[in-house]
Amino acid sequence: MECHKNCAACCIVISISTPLPNMPEGKPAGIRCVNLDENNLCTIHDKPNYPDVCRNFKMTSDTCGNNADYAFKHLHEIELLTTPNKIK
Repeated sequence: MECHKNCAACCIVISISTPLPNMPEGKPAGIRCVNLDENNLCTIHDKPNYPDVCRNFKMTSDTCGNNADYAFKHLHEIELLTTPNKIK
């Protein structure tokens, strides 16, 4: 399954607690990754510094559905359910 065009929900919605290139403190949920370009494409995808956390994320119909709107909503729900001490 390929990513939805102009989506980048996984690079915006979910939090990443490990350092990323140009984001040494990681990425909070809901914050756009600084490594995205204006077309929501990752500028470091498949480069040597591409983080394992990103490389290991697999888009599936279960996580991202069949469109970007679904991906944003579903990944947001997952983020809320898996973040400790988060007010819901």
